[in-house]
Amino acid sequence: MTSYRTSPRLNPLSLLAQLSSRQANGCLQISSSSTSWSIYLEQGKLIYASDSLDPFERLDRHLRQLSRQIPTLVSAVRVQVRLLFESDLGSQSSTTPDYRAICWLVEQQYLNLSQAATLIEELAEDVIRSLLAVKEGTHQLIPQDQFEELPKFCRLELRTLVERCHEQLRRIQPTEPTNSNNNNNNNYQNQPDTSVQNGRSPQLESTQKPLQNSQSPPLTKGSNPPGITNNMGTKKKTTYTIACIDDSATVLNAINSFLDDKSFSVVMINDPVRALMQVVRIKPDLILLDVEMPNLDGYELCSLLRKHSLFKTTPIVMVTGNTGFLDRAKAKLVRSSGYLTKPFNQSELLKIVFKHLS
Repeated sequence: MTSYRTSPRLNPLSLLAQLSSRQANGCLQISSSSTSWSIYLEQGKLIYASDSLDPFERLDRHLRQLSRQIPTLVSAVRVQVRLLFESDLGSQSSTTPDYRAICWLVEQQYLNLSQAATLIEELAEDVIRSLLAVKEGTHQLIPQDQFEELPKFCRLELRTLVERCHEQLRRIQPTEPTNSNNNNNNNYQNQPDTSVQNGRSPQLESTQKPLQNSQSPPLTKGSNPPGITNNMGTKKKTTYTIACIDDSATVLNAINSFLDDKSFSVVMINDPVRALMQVVRIKPDLILLDVEMPNLDGYELCSLLRKHSLFKTTPIVMVTGNTGFLDRAKAKLVRSSGYLTKPFNQSELLKIVFKHLS
């Protein structure tokens, strides 16, 4: 293990410049009181950068941006990535599960080599910006034998990347001061909150340049998400109809926005009394049902749906801000399939949707 001087005081700008000029190899690990960073280097070039501030949420945001240009990068694929790799976070036997997720996307041909390189550069900018705001911490450079087995999609000029991030921080500092106690905000500057807060849904900026790539041995393929052809040549259902029953237009619009891609056809219903007839007509694959509604609450409506022959096995997920034991017991009594608690974000909604559609 090769270690640099450990001190409570930390100057990330100077440290990264030294590593670049020394053409360092290995993983630079930096730790502050609440966050850790991992910067993977090869001859002073940046191969990948990550931190402990929910790397899969960061990856998912950038993949959502890419999905505007890549039609196959639907929600089903993004959820599949998290299901396959997110559980490996913190595991000593798995190095950089978020980087392995990118390798899987390339191997499965959801991303090409150039797109993967651009994605890695944009993620690295997020990570470096948050790191540059840190004033205290420890650091060490360690070998990374496991990382050598993975493909390399780019080799970024570390000095250029750091200078660009430093300039971005300098420009926003007058209105958005950064400090070492606010790493969550630093890491996601200018990004909107996408969580649903009990009926309210508050609704980055990337640089691209050609990057070099290299070949690598194939990874083991995972199971394909809904709508993707599997290894036997059969094709699963490509579009799912989801009925959302809620008296709040804000919640309905938020769910519709969260499920906005070709995998879903969302039907929004704001009248619980008429909901039964509407779902009989559309025969949805899954029903998201609000609990607290006037005239007919979600538990009563769920019970009525279960008595209908069409909906004995249809997944019905209760959506509510109530998290008590009695509420969950009532949901179980009316044979609901699941429970989604407000506030929820897009990732949480997609996970429960695909859990019941798979």
